[in-house]
Amino acid sequence: MPSSNKINFMWLILTVLVFSALVKLGFWQSSRALEKEQRLSRIEQLKSQAPLSLQQINLLAKNENINDMPVAITGIFEQQVVFLLDNQVNKGRLGYRAYQVLIAEQYAVLVNLGWLQGSINRQELPKIKLLSGKHLVHGNVRLIEIGMQLQEQVFSDVHWPLRVQQVELDKFSTLINRQLLPFVIYLDKNAEIGFEKNWQPIVMPPEKHRAYAFQWFSLAIAWLMLMVWAKFGAKKITDNNLKKNSLLKKEA
Repeated sequence: MPSSNKINFMWLILTVLVFSALVKLGFWQSSRALEKEQRLSRIEQLKSQAPLSLQQINLLAKNENINDMPVAITGIFEQQVVFLLDNQVNKGRLGYRAYQVLIAEQYAVLVNLGWLQGSINRQELPKIKLLSGKHLVHGNVRLIEIGMQLQEQVFSDVHWPLRVQQVELDKFSTLINRQLLPFVIYLDKNAEIGFEKNWQPIVMPPEKHRAYAFQWFSLAIAWLMLMVWAKFGAKKITDNNLKKNSLLKKEA
């Protein structure tokens, strides 16, 4: 049987590891809440800023955070080059977000045209009216965050529009033989072109992150109390029961 010292050491290690992990998760959620608040405040400030050109954005990108900055671009859409981002849910309906390449100011940039509903038949892509010709595009810069990928995207047999699982600008650039700028333009919600513009710059509000943080901190306290009780409270009950059994045996 393991010695008492070894059991105490294992109890201490387990208690500290789990408690530390829960507290760390709580602080992480708190930091995320602060980040979201700062971004929301910045978005409000940017609303009063005059829209920038692609050249200005590209220059600012070297030294500043360009996320959410307003832009106004006149360019020509590549009519055939459309990417459909899969598994995009809107009001309980499964669909796609459509991205089309815009050529403007000697640059190529991907423009998010909005959400459109998909077919029940997963092999059938939605029929969309492709944009062509010159357009004045108003929108905001969005930096792409690559999420967790279960499988790497490989584009071997390309047909347009192309269904994709992630927006990967480097791979898209290789496909179209043009270097895309390292961000996406999200159309203004009042823009006449495009599809349903249901995006939010922040999906989970700061309040929800704080609620999650409270849950993690509460779990940390509950875990600590449980382990202390398991160590001392349960032992005390066991000792009391042994004493009672011993007395009963003596009386018998």
